[in-house]
Amino acid sequence: MPELAPIAAPLLAWYHQNRRILPFREDPTPYHIWVSEIMLQQTRVTAALPYYHRFITELPTIAALANCKEEKLHKLWQGLGYYNRVRNLQKAAKVVVAEYGGELPANYELLKKLPGIGEYTAGAIASIAFGLPQVAVDGNVLRVFSRLLASKADIAKPETKKVLSVQVQAQQPPQEAGDYNQALMELGALVCLPGTPNCEACPLAQLCHGYKQGIAASLPCKAAAKPKTVLPVCVLVVRQGQQVLLYQRPKKGLLAGLWGPLTLEGKYTLPQIKKELATRLPGAQVVGPLPKAEHVFTHRVWQLYGWLCELPPGTPAPQGAVLATAQQVQSQYSVPNAFKTYLPYLLAAGTPKEKAKL
Repeated sequence: MPELAPIAAPLLAWYHQNRRILPFREDPTPYHIWVSEIMLQQTRVTAALPYYHRFITELPTIAALANCKEEKLHKLWQGLGYYNRVRNLQKAAKVVVAEYGGELPANYELLKKLPGIGEYTAGAIASIAFGLPQVAVDGNVLRVFSRLLASKADIAKPETKKVLSVQVQAQQPPQEAGDYNQALMELGALVCLPGTPNCEACPLAQLCHGYKQGIAASLPCKAAAKPKTVLPVCVLVVRQGQQVLLYQRPKKGLLAGLWGPLTLEGKYTLPQIKKELATRLPGAQVVGPLPKAEHVFTHRVWQLYGWLCELPPGTPAPQGAVLATAQQVQSQYSVPNAFKTYLPYLLAAGTPKEKAKL
């Protein structure tokens, strides 16, 4: 591996001139940094900001997060996806309240022991919020250092991350650990982009071995991901007058505890759908087809198709389901993004205009 000249000075000078103004940077309390880092694990900054503002407004302290009711917590997170993130956030908040008086510990090792906080998040909180000399190595940082060092090692391998993390640490100025970590993340987000990096705008271009060798765009190296499992899923939006039937998913598994329309895994013909309805919801009738959609999870892909159905007046909701108004769907029940194509049909319960379209 080639030797890398010191990068901190030009990197930090660039960062202070070009960094984005973000609320958790302007008010970097440990709680704010923690919430922002969890939100940003699977979400772009621009998409996460409205959720961050709402979340902090509704739950301004770790104690408030710990005591938040599950349905409200899910509703605050609705649209961000990967709900295990917010469940672990609350689990950790309860530990922090019980063991640390409601304040995150200023200790990297103790932070790592909290639910949902791994090496990266612990490093980000420790360095940005507490000024501790810890690195925070995410995909952006791995990409930056793979290019700086012209490393062709597979960044998906733990040993590669370990080696690169040592290099990141070696370059870190201990007194500016937080800004250094954020500068690396910002460089990866704005300049050292996946695919074709904007090397002409990079403050480290003249120090970058990948740039010098003309191979920066081909780095980092990463083994091809395993193909995702493709699963057809039938969505049944069942209305009763001005209400719609919502089912709560099991407490464990995919989209655990969230609400949505009735779903059937597999390919179903219309006669088979009618047979299922007769068994599950006697008297329910199929009104017409719904649009097709696709939703990609970490390890699987749902290929969605569906039918709009009607439930006879007076028929009660089955066990595990509720009849909800459009206002309740919007304000009370957390419907995951997997069903966003069908949300208009869940909200426009029973309107003749919607029926005419079908």
